[in-house]
Amino acid sequence: ISCWNPLQSLLSSMKQACEILTRDLEGGAARIPFETISFLYSYLASIDGEISETETNAFLEGIKEQADKHYGMVLIRHF
Repeated sequence: ISCWNPLQSLLSSMKQACEILTRDLEGGAARIPFETISFLYSYLASIDGEISETETNAFLEGIKEQADKHYGMVLIRHF
């Protein structure tokens, strides 16, 4: 029996977004600005409907802490 996990699906989407939107070379850190991740994650979480606003805010707060250590950039490994 498989169990669909909306958070894991969203995290997978965020990793793919990093790989698609980065300006880093192939095989690089796949960095993108925190503002981009924040917008995408908030949008996708809101249309998913199973991830609360509280969970979204907590996730983004953690990612922002990591991004602040990397000049405002989110790295794929932050997921």
